[in-house]
Amino acid sequence: MDVRIGGAYNGPAHSANGGYACGVFAGLATFPEATPPAVTLHTPPPLQTDLEVRAGARRTQVWHGERLIATIGPEAGKVEEVEPVTVTEAKQAESAFEGWEGHPFPTCFVCGVERAPSGGFPVTPGKVGGRDLVACTWTPEADDDGEVPIALVWSVLDCPGGWTGDPVREPMVLGRMSAIVHKRPLPGRTHVIVGRLRRRHGRTANVGTALYDETGGLLAKAASVWIALDSGKREEKG
Repeated sequence: MDVRIGGAYNGPAHSANGGYACGVFAGLATFPEATPPAVTLHTPPPLQTDLEVRAGARRTQVWHGERLIATIGPEAGKVEEVEPVTVTEAKQAESAFEGWEGHPFPTCFVCGVERAPSGGFPVTPGKVGGRDLVACTWTPEADDDGEVPIALVWSVLDCPGGWTGDPVREPMVLGRMSAIVHKRPLPGRTHVIVGRLRRRHGRTANVGTALYDETGGLLAKAASVWIALDSGKREEKG
């Protein structure tokens, strides 16, 4: 079985958005659906390329030729939610978005400032005043089936987590992501995404994100590991 990520879903200019790729790959999991999937990205997922899926009883791998792209397995830990903020607080936080200048991946389809608006993107997460959080709003659009695709939910749980640090000065990429989607967001309705930096160790950051509806109802949550690029890879930016 093969899987392919469309060219519109980039993060860095020439590879897939990490959250979108993880959402697509999570759908390939072969273990029971009640178990949250965790996706580890071993190398940037290519776009517009057939990727080979090698399914196992507990773990599934995605390959591009001889290169391992991702491993999908069950999440062993607990995915904890980040507390919500109001729609008003999230909109105020958007005014503090630091990505308008010096964005490390300005064409990212989720938070890139050089992309034309599409599907409710870009989102622009900024610091919440007086709280150790970032937040923004999201008003998703429906697909042809009238629903918001699960991979887009993973996407919007991904990028705001990257802005819990300082990606303008220290670009980071997604290394691992686990998400639980309790309920799909409603197209055309305002939602709130929040993110918190939980731990930082060397080049690695552990981040939590969550998606809420406009009344504060939890729809989805994620735990992610981000990895700072070394100086050589910063020149490539993905």
